Parts: sequence; structure tokens; C-alpha cells
Amino acid sequence: MTTTATVALLGALDTKGPEYAFVRDQLRAEGCDALLIDVGVLGDPRIAADISRHQVAEAAGANLDRFREQHERGQGMEAMAKGAALVLEGLVKAGDVNAALALGGSNAAYIFAAACERLPLGFPKVLVSTMAAGDTRPYVRHTDMTLVNPVVDINGLNRISKPVFANAATACAGMAKSPFVPEKGAEDAVAVSMFGVTTPCGAHLAQQLDYAGLEPLTFHCTGAGGRTMEELIRTGTFAAVADMTTTELADDLVGGVCSAGPERLTAAGKAGIPQVVSLGALDMVNFGPALSVPARFSNRLFHEHNPEVTLMRTTTEESAELGRRMADKLNAATAPLTVLIPAGGFSMLSAPGEPFHDPAADAALIQSLTAGLRDTIDVRTFECGINDPAVAEAAADVLINYTGEAIND
Repeated sequence: MTTTATVALLGALDTKGPEYAFVRDQLRAEGCDALLIDVGVLGDPRIAADISRHQVAEAAGANLDRFREQHERGQGMEAMAKGAALVLEGLVKAGDVNAALALGGSNAAYIFAAACERLPLGFPKVLVSTMAAGDTRPYVRHTDMTLVNPVVDINGLNRISKPVFANAATACAGMAKSPFVPEKGAEDAVAVSMFGVTTPCGAHLAQQLDYAGLEPLTFHCTGAGGRTMEELIRTGTFAAVADMTTTELADDLVGGVCSAGPERLTAAGKAGIPQVVSLGALDMVNFGPALSVPARFSNRLFHEHNPEVTLMRTTTEESAELGRRMADKLNAATAPLTVLIPAGGFSMLSAPGEPFHDPAADAALIQSLTAGLRDTIDVRTFECGINDPAVAEAAADVLINYTGEAIND
């Protein structure tokens, strides 16, 4: 069979040699070449690698022999993750590999996650790991990684592991040989942030952008969604950003479960791409089931979104601090920026007559935000709530103008 693609196999060949040999043979049977990259640290390889563990360590500026002599497995893993990421990124940029696959437990998942973070979306990434049956967030991160649960631990070839490995190899070979080619580039893509309680705004905005020939990509602001959006902004995926729902800032401030970290709302400004920003769902902090809410919040106002999600109203003091933090972040923007303020409510729940309606808290956020923003930032205030079509349509008009100017430049 004619070879049409190459799959990079990243693995510790001292502990998983036979398993990688099996997958390599399966890939070859599917018409793919396999490029073995050894990321083991302490033991001796059981099969030969195309790129040795010493080469991987050297890519990270590390001395593998020192890790082996001093049995520093933890530091060795960090170095191998960094080196594997650099090696694989170089191979992908050179067009030498068309997919990547790894087998193993938490160490394999850790190294593979670090490598995949540097790879473009759409590039096939397949991880066969027992970690697929647990909390996958530390491994998937912002990538489009495909996870396969091996059912049994990866410790030899048997009646369960062999078909799982074979299926993973076949799937990876298929992706490598038939890559999807996007019709559009970053010049048409717009990031949109949305939450359940700001869905009418996000949906209407996406529709307006679509009508204008732009491609809206919507991110669910659950913490992981905001981190993913920020990372993709940093890697040049978008022409503009419609950050209508900035609720993750409230979780970061107060201690909710949907924090996207302190870097939220910074990537677009640093990347120099235009953005529209609003106050979507900053009237709330997110928690899990009611019994999971920390006791220190027992006297606060809550709303059960569903049995698994409990929302807590932000206070006047918290709202004022959110406004100050937003202003500090937005003042660093280096490209056109418009802030849309929906004074009639930041979500479905803070509109008049709804459980989180609190004009004093909303006013505190608006006042601190507008007082802190530099004069050159375009600020537009609406008396309606964020889900009124007027807010989404204004955002769309601004973004269409921004992206049109960028394309013409």
C-alpha cells in the first residue's frame, strides 16, 4: 500500500515498547508511516526510536543523563514535555507529520497535552489513556484532542487492549490521510462569548455576523470556554472578538467554579485585534449543586439554575471591584475597542422583575468601569438589558465595521 501520511507516536519506549510497536504496525497496515518519538526518562528503550529521548531533552535545553543518574523523574517529565512540544511543533510546521498519537497513563497524557497545545486546530491529535475516564480538563485544555479510553491499563497486549489500540491507529490514520481544509481564514472569524442567561444576545449576534459574511465561533463561559477563547485569540485564530459575556471575571474574583483565571479579557488587547466587550452575566457567581456552595456564602442571594448549577448574586462591593478590574484590563488594549453597557440588566436574571434585579449593584459596576476607562475607548450605554436585540445589533454593526477596515488595510 502506498504511504500517504506520517503519524508521530509520542511515548515512553522503556515502559510501553510492545504497545507502540503494535500501533506502529497497525498504522503501516493502514498505509501510514510512523515516526517514533521517545519521551521516556529512567529506563532503557525496548524498541528503537526515530527521535531519541536525548534529542527530545536537548530540545528543551536539558541533560537527560543527569535526570537518570539522580532519579529525578518529576523534573525529567517537565523537560520531556517541553522538548516534545518543541520537537513536534517543528515537525508539523515542516510538514513532516500529519497526525500525532500517544498511549499511556497520566505521564503520557501530561506530555502529550503539552505537545498538543502548540499544534493548530484541525491537526489530528489522538490520546489513548486511562485519564480519559477521569477529569480530562488538565489534558484536553483548549485543544481538539480525541480521547480514547483503553478500558484496561496500558500494560501489555491482550484481548481488550489490542482492538482498542487498533481502532485508535485506524482512526488516526484516517484523519492523517484525509485532512479537512477550512474554506475561510482568520480574516472572517469572530469569537463570541455566551452563557445560558445571555443566549438571546449571543444567538442574535451570531446570526447578524453570519448574515454579514463573517464566521462567528461561540464559546460557553464555563471557565474552560473562556480559557480556550483567550488561547485561540493569542494564536491568531480570529479577526475580532465579541466578548459579550464576561461572567468568568466574577468567578475569578469571588471564588466560583467558572473562573477562567486572571488572564481573562486580556488576549485581544495584547494581540492587537478589535473587540466589543459587554457585561454579560456579571450579576452572578457560579457554583455546583446547592450543597456544594461554601458555607461562607450562606447569607447570600441564590438562584437554582438547575440541580447541578447554583447561581449567586454579586454584591454592590463585588460589582464595583469588577468594574475596576475590567477597566484595568481594557485600558491595555492596543486596537479599536467598544464597550457596550446594558444598564437594564446584565442577564435574564437581573432584568426588572427577575430574582437578581439589583439596580444598585449594577450601577456600582457601571460607575467604576466608566470612571476607570481611558477617554479614547468608545463606550455606549443602553437602557435595555443585554438580551435586547438592540445590544446584539449594535455589537454586530461595530464588528462589521472593524473587520471591514482591517481587511481593507
